[in-house]
Amino acid sequence: MAKTTSGKMEETLAVRHDAESAAALFPPMLLEAERMAQAVSAGLHGRRRAGPGETFWQHRPYAFGDPVSAIDWRQSARAADRLYVRQNEWEAAAAAYLWRDPSHSLDYASQKTLPTKRRRADILLAALTILLSQAGERIGLLGEDRRPFQGRTAPERMLEALHIGEFNDATGAPPLASVPAGARVVMASDFFTAPESVERAVAALASNGAQGVLLQVCDPAEEDFPFEGRVEFRDLESKDRLIFGQTASLADAYKAKFAAHRGALEAIAQQSGWRFFVHRTDHAPQTALLSLFTAIADMRAWKA
Repeated sequence: MAKTTSGKMEETLAVRHDAESAAALFPPMLLEAERMAQAVSAGLHGRRRAGPGETFWQHRPYAFGDPVSAIDWRQSARAADRLYVRQNEWEAAAAAYLWRDPSHSLDYASQKTLPTKRRRADILLAALTILLSQAGERIGLLGEDRRPFQGRTAPERMLEALHIGEFNDATGAPPLASVPAGARVVMASDFFTAPESVERAVAALASNGAQGVLLQVCDPAEEDFPFEGRVEFRDLESKDRLIFGQTASLADAYKAKFAAHRGALEAIAQQSGWRFFVHRTDHAPQTALLSLFTAIADMRAWKA
């Protein structure tokens, strides 16, 4: 049945309202991400890596396996009994690919004073994009057929590509995506999905030589289960509801299940040579950001 003119107008206004609401989130989120990145970058001095660049970094003693062409004969002449190799700083603009769970599962905060898991994940990825772009990296969106971002506009373009005002419950599990050989990947989610779906996605990427990080973002209530008495629980994706009268009696069984699920995720990361980090929304985000950035930098160093 064809839509009436008034129906089309209402739909257009609804879309425009959603778009304006999403756009309004950009400035404060970018500001928060920039502040977070600035706080972390202060502790990153001295983390430069050797590689095939043109900027001198340091001299080190010659080691077995080093090419003769790498020897700095002028520096070596100053030492009577040792040869020195000239190392340059790594300058190749390698690509890192990011993914954030687009489902309603992340749209949760147990307290008004806490951000939703989704907002914290978005700001962490935006701040990570700032740090990576400052280091000359290219940043792509996992599963998206678009060229990686680079430069000062990369954080804003990343938030735009994440569709921060939209949800898609059909794609709550990491995508079966392909990336260039040797790429680095960060997946941010609560991973409240079947571990097998996460394993398939990680295995597909790892088989192509990709290294990566699984970042599990959780609300403190999801770990601590502080509920007592009669409580109604609502599934954020299916909208199903369950009411329990003696909720505290479920705590031990719940925590055991939660720990087993996290253990399965840790095993998936370990068997593929990936890293697994946990971040609670009541903890300082700078700690998680520093862990993510240093892990990505270390992966680049391994390839060098």
